[in-house]
Amino acid sequence: MEKNTEIHLRISEADKAKIRANMETAGVKNMSAYIMKMAIDGYIILLDLSDVKEVVRLMRINSNNLNQYAKKANETGSIYLHDIQQLKEQQDGIWEEIREILDRLSNIK
Repeated sequence: MEKNTEIHLRISEADKAKIRANMETAGVKNMSAYIMKMAIDGYIILLDLSDVKEVVRLMRINSNNLNQYAKKANETGSIYLHDIQQLKEQQDGIWEEIREILDRLSNIK
């Protein structure tokens, strides 16, 4: 969509400072984008994705473990059942975390 129309408005320095503070809180750096989003939608949703980052970290660890088991199996022709069971338990735990995150995200209104 082409943006070819301008809107100009005057605000006080105090209001500009409030807008900048709200932008920082929302993690937005572009004032035009922030003002347009607020004018059109009236809100910005802030998501704390620290739990997603943790799940990604756990997935990396589990992937590394899986790669090590595969390498060991290729080198020796065998791996231990205990190692596979431990990897499966870790994977099940990660999936449970993902389900909880998805449940929380689906309840955002």
